[in-house]
Order: sequence, then structure tokens, then C-alpha cells
Amino acid sequence: MPIPDLIPIMHEPDYHTGQIGRYADGQFFACVTAAFPEGLQVGDDWPEHKRWYAVLHRFDRDGHHQGSEVWYAGTTAQGEQDVIDRADRVLTGWLSELPQPTLGDIAVRLFSVEVDGIVFGLVDESDDEYGEHVELYPNQLGFYPPWDGEYDT
Repeated sequence: MPIPDLIPIMHEPDYHTGQIGRYADGQFFACVTAAFPEGLQVGDDWPEHKRWYAVLHRFDRDGHHQGSEVWYAGTTAQGEQDVIDRADRVLTGWLSELPQPTLGDIAVRLFSVEVDGIVFGLVDESDDEYGEHVELYPNQLGFYPPWDGEYDT
């Protein structure tokens, strides 16, 4: 089954897609997420390299990417919970600025932005082994047929 133009993403409260929905100007996907720099060989010093971000992707009503806010909060080595709390505060501020936000399911098109050498986006990762699928990066949420909004972590 080919990748549809619009990828449904199911809202799941208190989980990976707990802060997605619609607002007066379109749709949004918000989260706090962590990533390692591309190509890093992780060793005992991994906490110094695990980077945390507040992320807000905005889309129009038809699912076209309109822009992303990506804010670096710090590394796990700086105190993971403190860094996550800092990112949460920034994200809460961004969400409060969206006009008329409502949490719920969304459907968006593939997109990609790069910040600090890290890809943030919904990317076609289809291959012979897994078939047609897309990944949300850096969250590593996989979407597959039947394209019903459910995802694998």
C-alpha cells in the first residue's frame, strides 16, 4: 500500500502524541524529545551527547508544513529532569500562543527540517525489508499501512 499524501497521526493523551491537534490556522505537533548527533558513537559519555529539545511543528489545514520551532534545552549530563522541565516550559509557552488549540488527531504531509545536524520531520523510510513506511524524527515513531494513525516506537 503506497504512502498516502496525508499521513494520519492519532492523538494519544499522555503518550508520544499527547500534544497534537488543530488550531485556528491549521494543525500542530508538539513534543519534548531527545536526540543524539548524527553518526555519534555512543560510549560511557552518552549523557553529554543526549540533547533535549522542545519542538512545535505547524501545518496548514491541508497538512502542508508551515514551520517549526525547535529549541535546544540542554543535555542529560546537565540533569535530565531539569532539562526536560525547561523544555516543557518553553513548549507550554508556544502552545499558549496558538489561537484556539484543540487536542486531537491530525493528518500531515511528509516534511523535514534540520537543526544542530539533527533531522526533525516525517520522512519516507521505505525499504525492501519493512516496505512502505515513514518515520517521525527524532522521536522514532514509525507509521505503516493501513495508515490509520497508529504508530510503532
